[in-house]
Amino acid sequence: MTASILARAGGVLPMVCPVAPPGAEAYADKITGYVLWGVIILFGVGVIIGIGAIVAGRVFSMPHASKAGVVSVVVVFIAAVAYMVVPSMLDGITGSGCI
Repeated sequence: MTASILARAGGVLPMVCPVAPPGAEAYADKITGYVLWGVIILFGVGVIIGIGAIVAGRVFSMPHASKAGVVSVVVVFIAAVAYMVVPSMLDGITGSGCI
C-alpha cells in the first residue's frame, strides 16, 4: 500500500521541516533560557526545603517531617536526572523533526 501511495505521489515525497518565522528564534531562545534557569532554581529550592524538613523533623522530634524531607530530596534528584536524560531520549526518538 505504501508503494502505491509513493507511486501516485511522483516517487519521492519532499521532506517538510518546521521552521520558526523570521526573527522569532532569538525570542524563543531567550524564553527557553529563562525556563531552563527557572527549573534549575526550583531544583535548588526543593533541595533546601527538603533539608529544612529533615532538620526540623529531627529538632522537633517529628519523624514524619524528616521522612518527608528525605523523600523530597530523593525526588528532586530523580527529577534532576530525568531533566538531563529525557530531552536526549526525545531527540533520539523524534530525530531531526522533519516529516
